[in-house]
Amino acid sequence: MLKRVGLFILTNLAVLLVLNFVLLLIEPWLTEQGISVENAAIWIIALVFGMGGALVSLALSKTMALRSTGATIIKTPRTERERWLLEVVQRQAKEMGVGTPDMAIYQAPEPNAFATGASRNRALVAVSTGLLEQMSPNEVEAVIGHEMAHVANGDMITLTLLQGVLNTFVLVLSRVLGQIIDRAVFKSSRGYGPGYFISVLVLQVVLGVLASMIVMAFSRWREYRADSGGARLAGRANMISALQTLGRVSGRANLPESVEAFGIRGRVGGGFKALLMSHPPIEKRIRALEMGS
Repeated sequence: MLKRVGLFILTNLAVLLVLNFVLLLIEPWLTEQGISVENAAIWIIALVFGMGGALVSLALSKTMALRSTGATIIKTPRTERERWLLEVVQRQAKEMGVGTPDMAIYQAPEPNAFATGASRNRALVAVSTGLLEQMSPNEVEAVIGHEMAHVANGDMITLTLLQGVLNTFVLVLSRVLGQIIDRAVFKSSRGYGPGYFISVLVLQVVLGVLASMIVMAFSRWREYRADSGGARLAGRANMISALQTLGRVSGRANLPESVEAFGIRGRVGGGFKALLMSHPPIEKRIRALEMGS
């Protein structure tokens, strides 16, 4: 833990030193444009490491998902099951008015599936071998419909952009407040004394947790919406039956953390943990479908 904190502090120091050096070189031009050097530094940090990081993650989402899960894209179907999967995803894509996503299968005993990609027309839908073995064809079709609803709704893009906006907000606000605290409490003339770095570190953790709560609240809401989409494409009874099968699986979801939020099944928890979970409890999702919401 101490290593991580130390590395984080050193990284922040290095970033600030590099940016300050660059800003010294371009300070005359910035002054002519009426831009505050301190504000420029804050916004450069925020845009590069906040929104920039989110956009890079989105661009690489398909590649990262394939590598982390070992999923294989079905290019030429070799079995009747693979042929059927391609037919289902092609039909549903046409119904949803989006480009047909790549269809993939990955090896995992637990039933699960996910969708990802930087575009509604260049997405990836993957299902586990466990899901294909434990669910009926109607249930599998409902699960694919759930993932296709994510694709059609642009959930991967919206979730990533929301994360990027909040990352930017966290980086900017933590540094602005850090300068204020350093000047008011530690009496630093420029607001970049030791109090600044300590304050930024603490504020980024606190604000980061709050930002994660907002992102996860959106993630849980989009799961309800995707369930409704799966019900429209494959039938409400089939979607409910698929969720019931998922509900009988014990333990945490088998997906890597990098794609777990995009799976049909994710980690759930009670109390405060529930605010940081990407998926609502299966029982609540089933109840929402039964009530027709």
